Amino acid sequence: MAQFSSLPIAPIALLLFGLVGILLLTIPSQDVQDAPGFLYGIVLDAGSSHTSLYIYKWPADKQNGTGVVTQHSECSVDGGGISSYAGQVGAAGRSLRACLNRAVEEIPKEKHPNTPVYLGATAGMRLLNKSSPQQSDQVLAEVGSEIQSFPFSYRGAVILSGREEGAYGWVTVNYLQGNFIKFGFVGRWFSSGRATVGALDFGGASTQITFVTQQKVEDEANRKELRLYGHVYSLYTHSFLCYGQDQLLKKLLAQIVKSQGYAPEVNHPCYPANFTRTLKMENIFDSPCTVQYKPDTYNPQRSLTLRGSGHYQNCFHNVSELFRYDGCPFSRCSFDKVFQPKVTGNFMAFSAFYFIHSSLQKVTGVKVSTPLQLENATKTVCSMNYSQLQMMSEAENPDRLKDFCASSVFIKALLLRGYGFDDASFPGISFQNTAGDASVGWAMGYMLVLSNLLPAESAGVRKSLTVGAWGMLLFLFIVLLIICVCLLFRARSKRKKGGDESTI
Repeated sequence: MAQFSSLPIAPIALLLFGLVGILLLTIPSQDVQDAPGFLYGIVLDAGSSHTSLYIYKWPADKQNGTGVVTQHSECSVDGGGISSYAGQVGAAGRSLRACLNRAVEEIPKEKHPNTPVYLGATAGMRLLNKSSPQQSDQVLAEVGSEIQSFPFSYRGAVILSGREEGAYGWVTVNYLQGNFIKFGFVGRWFSSGRATVGALDFGGASTQITFVTQQKVEDEANRKELRLYGHVYSLYTHSFLCYGQDQLLKKLLAQIVKSQGYAPEVNHPCYPANFTRTLKMENIFDSPCTVQYKPDTYNPQRSLTLRGSGHYQNCFHNVSELFRYDGCPFSRCSFDKVFQPKVTGNFMAFSAFYFIHSSLQKVTGVKVSTPLQLENATKTVCSMNYSQLQMMSEAENPDRLKDFCASSVFIKALLLRGYGFDDASFPGISFQNTAGDASVGWAMGYMLVLSNLLPAESAGVRKSLTVGAWGMLLFLFIVLLIICVCLLFRARSKRKKGGDESTI
């Protein structure tokens, strides 16, 4: 035993470490993929009344070719929509600067060069392009130039077609509701197997209806196919230009003014009683949506006085005159000779649909979930004078109060008579502005579809030991530590004993 204890500790330890090293070379390992991190994308939703910037992110490896996208943040651009800057050189581009600077701060710097930026303009720019193509091109060029001055990957500024706007809104709605994919308990994404829902969008200058249908789509202009997460969806979709809230209100006003002979004082049955306003003729007839009501000759600077009467039946009659239900060239139509199959399944209504519906319920105290409840709530708000509306809806936008009755009548006419919702289908409409942590609109759907075109990042690969190999190595290192400690104590004991004998 004394002979063993006299052996040097260092060589023994080195020998044991060497054996462990040789063992490591023989232990099988497996490849482990590191998560590739996130990709980022920016979509600028250039609507008719305002612009919003959305930052999205998704795992870079994607699922069945489509990104699993989440909304990172949102920035509302100050001012009106980019179409409102027509004729103001550089103004449209400058309006985006503050939100683009915020995007620079929020997206990791190393991701800037590979972050795509898309600007999609909707009905406001479609109208501008219709009335003045040159100004439309100028506005798009200016916003494009501004975006390219930032360190992102500029992918273009385009005017979306109504069909695209409707389809992308449908994608957003169903994605946020988890109708495409779901995260399984084993840590993977799977097809959810759930039915999709239709999308109803009511913007400032247009309104869209989109849903999956098994019926034949008789007009190819209303059919669109999308591939998402390995599945192909065939949609019915249509966008009605000039039937957004702002343009409908302008059309209604133009029709009422025309019906009363362009008189200097006009009775407006949809305005609340005790409400009066004055405006110039050019404010009514400056839109392509009101051309049909414009007098042959008129003074744009001439003023009109509008007096509200708050008369539901007269208001409903005037609103109904804006829709044409005759002359359908197909087996069935919604209105204005546009084919539409029968609505089926559940729907989500967002944008102005949500705000009007929410205000109706708040002001009247009625849960609006049936056609009859919608009609009764609409009659209630149309019977209120302006002072009553101000008291009942203190938190509402005061600029919108005068149009509360008209907007409520619009959605009643549009949903019930126009789109054909009835007692059975209307309760299936969910009025929402957000889902989860994301805003409902076409922008996220746009990003999801475009992520199909973006290359996925390769996951990093590293070598990793199996659980069994790690356990064996841990055991060997513990044994080695115990042996080294024992040898150390034995060596110290021997030195102490030698020192005692020398003293003696």
